[in-house]
Amino acid sequence: MDSTEVAIVILAGGEGSRLGGGKPLRQFAGERLIDRALRQAAGWSDLVAIAARNPSQVEPVNAAVIVDAPEIDGPLGGLAAALRFATEVGREYVLTIPADTPFLPDDLLDCLLSKIGECGCALASSGGRVHPVCGLWRISALARIDDYLAGYRRSLNGFAALIGFQKVEWAAEPHDPFFNINTSDELARAERRSRDQSSST
Repeated sequence: MDSTEVAIVILAGGEGSRLGGGKPLRQFAGERLIDRALRQAAGWSDLVAIAARNPSQVEPVNAAVIVDAPEIDGPLGGLAAALRFATEVGREYVLTIPADTPFLPDDLLDCLLSKIGECGCALASSGGRVHPVCGLWRISALARIDDYLAGYRRSLNGFAALIGFQKVEWAAEPHDPFFNINTSDELARAERRSRDQSSST
């Protein structure tokens, strides 16, 4: 099992209303959040795409943009699109990552691949909190989505429980690698953290 079996899809379909909208295009540490996510994803796989409700949320970008499943609200719509994309291009797995989480660990894919076992997915966790948008999913999970939706459920955590998941833990201290940006204050905190890390290297 290796990274050539994995497609990566960056989930960027949220409105980002608490940040005033247009979150993937916000500047962070000298580049747009979406470009930072693309740069990191390119280090993990040769096949990277972005899932959005509308391409205008992320364009212009140097990557394929796929549209969230319109019949499914929330990040589950992005996952459904990601699974369909990975199936169409012949990959065994899809790694989903969010566009608003700029400090993802470099070993994210390797650790999830090593721990997924026979489960339907492996999900990142830190500080005891599971982050289902940072997950490695078998493409076979796509066949279970309709059954899940039939129960009027839309939670990524709930879907992961249905297909069976392995939780993979990262340390949350001194800095949580899954810190995500939803507000202007959080963006400012992330900028300070980025500057501190740059000055210490």
